[in-house]
Amino acid sequence: MASDSSPPASSSSTTSYCSTRGGAKGVSFENVVLGGLAEDRGLYVPEVLPSVSAQELAEWRKLAFPELAFKIMSKYISTEEIPSDDLLDLCKRSATNFRTEEVTPVVRVGKAWVLELFHGPTFAFKDVALQFLGNLFEYFLLRRRAKGEEAGLTILGATSGDTGSAAIYGLRGKAHVNCFIMFPEGRVSEIQERQMTTVPDANIHCVSVEGSFDDCQDIVKAAFADKPFREEVKLGAVNSINWARVLAQMTYYFWAHFRVSEALEAAGEPLEEGSGLSYSVPTGNFGDVLAGYYAKRMGLPVDRLVVAVNENDILHRFFSTGKYWREGVVPTLAPSMDICVSSNFERYLFHLSGDDGEVLAGWLKSFEATGQLTLEGELLDQAQSAFSSSRVVTEDNLATIKQFWDEKSYLLCPHSSVGAKAPLQLGMPEGKTVVLATAHPAKFPDAVKKVVPDLPPAPEALQVLWDLPTRSTKMPNDLKKVEEFMLETLKA
Repeated sequence: MASDSSPPASSSSTTSYCSTRGGAKGVSFENVVLGGLAEDRGLYVPEVLPSVSAQELAEWRKLAFPELAFKIMSKYISTEEIPSDDLLDLCKRSATNFRTEEVTPVVRVGKAWVLELFHGPTFAFKDVALQFLGNLFEYFLLRRRAKGEEAGLTILGATSGDTGSAAIYGLRGKAHVNCFIMFPEGRVSEIQERQMTTVPDANIHCVSVEGSFDDCQDIVKAAFADKPFREEVKLGAVNSINWARVLAQMTYYFWAHFRVSEALEAAGEPLEEGSGLSYSVPTGNFGDVLAGYYAKRMGLPVDRLVVAVNENDILHRFFSTGKYWREGVVPTLAPSMDICVSSNFERYLFHLSGDDGEVLAGWLKSFEATGQLTLEGELLDQAQSAFSSSRVVTEDNLATIKQFWDEKSYLLCPHSSVGAKAPLQLGMPEGKTVVLATAHPAKFPDAVKKVVPDLPPAPEALQVLWDLPTRSTKMPNDLKKVEEFMLETLKA
C-alpha cells in the first residue's frame, strides 16, 4: 500500500526526476542514469509515479519479457529522450544473454511459487538490471559522442557479492566506459570473487578492500560527494542507487503476476478480481523489494511485500518497531545480505515523508549524527501497511535448504532460502506467495553442502572459473588511496 501522504500515481508517463533530499528537480532520465547519485547525495526518484490501467494490465499479460519491460519503461522514459524503437531494441538486446527465453521463469515447487532470477550470465538476479544498464550507458555515450562531445564514464561500484560480477558482465567491452568494482576482502564467496577477477577486458578493474561491504559503499558515496574528483573522471554508478536498476527490476513483478495468474486460472483456482499475490524478497540493499513497491504503486495488484532478512536485520527492526539503528555486520551464509545500512531504503523513506526532501534530509541528518532514526504513530502504520518483514537465522536458513531438497527436490541458494522461509514464519499461504530466488545455488556450494552433501554438478560456466587467471588490486579502506588508484589507472 502506498503511503497515505504520498502523491497519487499519474495516469500519464513521468519524464523528470528529483533528488530525495530536495536539491535537484526536473532532472532528465539520461542525467539520472549517467549521474547515479544527486549532488546533494540524495537518490533520484520520479517526480510523479505513473500508473497502469486495468486495460493495460490485461494487454500486457500477453507480452514476451522484453516487450513487457519496454511497456513499463516507457512510463518512465520520454520518447524525446529515447525513441520507442531504440528503447524496445535496448530491452530486446538486454535479454539476449539469458539462458531461457522467459528470462525470469516462474516454477511451482510443491505449493510454493518460485520466481527464478538466476538465468543471466552471472547466475544472479542483478543480471536483469545490469544487462540493461550496460546497454543504456553505451547508448547514451555513443549518442553524445556522435554530437561531438567527449563523452565517457567511469563506473565505481561496491559489491557484497553478486552486484560486482553482474556489473562487470554488463559493462565488459562497452565503449567509453571504465568499470571499478570494490569488494570486501574475504567476505564474498570464492565463486563470486572469481566471476569478477577472471574477466580479462581492459575496461574492468577489481579492487579488494580491507573492510566490510558498508566500508566499500561508504567510499562510493564519498567519491560521489567529492565534486572535483567526480567531474574529473566522469563518475557513474551501477549500484542500486542508480534508478535504472530499480526500474528494470519492476518488470519481473508484473511478469510473475501474469504467469502465476495464468497457472491458477488453468488449475481452476483463479485470483479474485483485483486481488494480487504476495512476494517474499531476500533483502540487503532494499532495491529489489523496492521495485515491487513501485510496481504496486503503479497499479499492479500486490497483497504483501515481505522484506526477508538474515541476522543483519536493521530493516526487520524498523518494520517491527519503527526504530532504525546501525549495528555491526554479522557474517552469515548469505553474504549478499550482510549489510548494516540499506542504501535504497532512502527512496522509501522519501515517499514515507510525503515526498518531502526537507523532511527526509532532517531524518537522515539525525541518523548520520546518532546512528538512529525512530518513526512512530501514523508513519509506522503506513510503513507496516506497505511491507511485512521476517528475520531468518542461519539454523532455519539451512533447515529450509534441506527441506526443499529432501521434500521437493529443489535446491535453493542461502539467500533464496531466506525468502522461502520468511512467509512460512509469517503464516502466509504458500499458494498465493511468490518467492524470489535471487541466485543459483551453485554460487554458494560451501553453504549448501552443509545440509546437501551430494550437490548436483555446477553449471559449466561456473566450473571453468578455476581454470582462468585472476587479477585484482588490494587497497586499504581509504577514500583518497582508492581515488589515487583510479586516476593512475585511467591515465595509464
